[in-house]
Amino acid sequence: MKLLTVIPTYNECENIEPLILKILDVVKGNISILVVDDSSPDGTSFIVEKLSKKYNNVHLLIRPAKSGLASAYIEGFLWGIDNGFDTFLEMDADFSHNPEYIPEMIEKIQNNDVVIGSRIVKGGGCKNRTFLRDVITRGGSFYSRLILSCPVKDLTGGFNMWTLAALEKINLNSILSKGYCFQIEMKYKAFKSQCKIVEIPIIFEDRRAGKSKMSSEIFLEALFGIFKIRSSK
Repeated sequence: MKLLTVIPTYNECENIEPLILKILDVVKGNISILVVDDSSPDGTSFIVEKLSKKYNNVHLLIRPAKSGLASAYIEGFLWGIDNGFDTFLEMDADFSHNPEYIPEMIEKIQNNDVVIGSRIVKGGGCKNRTFLRDVITRGGSFYSRLILSCPVKDLTGGFNMWTLAALEKINLNSILSKGYCFQIEMKYKAFKSQCKIVEIPIIFEDRRAGKSKMSSEIFLEALFGIFKIRSSK
């Protein structure tokens, strides 16, 4: 296995170095990290560049402007494919996705196409979040499952591992979503492509530092984007 962890960033100078160091400490073996930074004005890219000079498995892809979560992940996946990686982990930069779960995800991906870090299956949940945010998380996934007739419980979560075979079946060039709806679309297309999917329980914690990227526009995109996803091929 040649594993690439793709981490999109925008203004994550407080989190990115401790997160990278934590991943490298927890995962013993063949793992690389690619930070896809949208020219953060807070200097996030400079921190990653410094780390890349110390660790040859830390990489940086700088984009000229803030261009959306979906395109950041897609560019990161395509970079990884071009550089010979066969397994891909997506995660947030704010410690809401605990690196301690990565070894279990690596174990599960051996016999699956997709591993989902799930807040909704038994044993999973959210910590230090407002009641409203928790309702949005669970309600969003339930709403998506209902509209798409998809059995995946945590459709909206962003802590997921994919094999190269899964990404090829999904066809990254066919993705319509621009923001957080990307997570729903990827899992739905994996399900429709008959990928073998497993969900493992995780505890999702609110970010330790920095500002949340969630907005009403992002929520509305997910709300109405479901119908585009359902009708796409």
